[in-house]
Amino acid sequence: MKVIAVLGSTGSIGTQTLEIVRQNQDIQVVGLSAGGNLVLLEEQIREFRPRLASVWLEEDAIELRQRTKDLNIEILSGMDGLIEIATMSESSLLVTAIVGMIGIRPTIAAIEAGKTIALANKETLVTAGHLIMPLAKEKNVKIYPVDSEHSAIFQSLNGENPKEIEKIIITASGGPFRGKRKEELLHVKAEDALKHPNWSMGRKITIDSATLINKGLEVIEAKWLFDVTLDQIEVVVQPQSIIHSMVQFVDGGIIAQLGTPDMKLPIQYALYYPERKHLGGKRVDFFELSKITFEKPDTHTFRGLELAYRAISEGGSMPTILNAANERAVALFLDNKIKFLEIAEVIEEAMDAHQRIEKPSVAQILEAEQEAYELIASRYPSVV
Repeated sequence: MKVIAVLGSTGSIGTQTLEIVRQNQDIQVVGLSAGGNLVLLEEQIREFRPRLASVWLEEDAIELRQRTKDLNIEILSGMDGLIEIATMSESSLLVTAIVGMIGIRPTIAAIEAGKTIALANKETLVTAGHLIMPLAKEKNVKIYPVDSEHSAIFQSLNGENPKEIEKIIITASGGPFRGKRKEELLHVKAEDALKHPNWSMGRKITIDSATLINKGLEVIEAKWLFDVTLDQIEVVVQPQSIIHSMVQFVDGGIIAQLGTPDMKLPIQYALYYPERKHLGGKRVDFFELSKITFEKPDTHTFRGLELAYRAISEGGSMPTILNAANERAVALFLDNKIKFLEIAEVIEEAMDAHQRIEKPSVAQILEAEQEAYELIASRYPSVV
């Protein structure tokens, strides 16, 4: 019986993780955390009966304790609660499906406790990859990627020598506005950007896909996960979302991972690696598909990818500014406070204002995050 804990259990990745647990019946869940969705978290607690659960606010924890007083469970709150769940003695694997840089400290704690990490919290590596990967190596901890692209790269490298990588090719769907020019995007609304053609994802990541910043964050994450240089990573638009990413080797050979756009596959692969388990759902029908096409990303219209390359090229604390400014810019757009094309402008403004720190500590990463938040709040007072 595999024993796991899940940070971010009520989000898109967290709920799909628990669906896999439900379908297979050979995984025990001992810890769950959520932001503030108490109704869904209570349902999960009653179904999976973890020993620990955590929410961010103590007032929510008080309410959840009252709701679950008939159960034998301890309810925690705040960062202490996340770290407690991340380091539970019973669990061997931690699913980090929590959103934001809030995931850095519990991930570090879990690595120091020797837990295998199923990583879906991209901010951890985007902002703190220089801390996380050396620590994982020191502690001999495995990090299994859950993002579909990084899982595809991981699968393509299975049995191969990582030193023989020539190039990593990360695929992108192009998002809901693929092929459109700037003048066509001047007045698009949040509801338009949330209509992803292939994937069902959370609101923020769907907007990130539309701006291509999500692909930029994935480039930064891939650099750390697979120990390659920026020059060894290429982004290719593959609109059908059938090829999830590829690896080209020094002899010119390319290995790709293909499948339908279903996040359960990379989640399940990380949970059971190196075993492959049956997973229901639609299979790729190549006769129905008929063709797979490729395009260069339009970085002139969708500047998120360009800004991410700048951030990782400058390095240090700049990816933190990129990530934090993007969080706030997306929130402003979803709240109809700025236009779609202004997301990139908000990010660039924060990056231009930042004095880069070469090798930031966790405290300095969180300070840089706050700096970006405060700058944007000063210019857009309506953002929370």
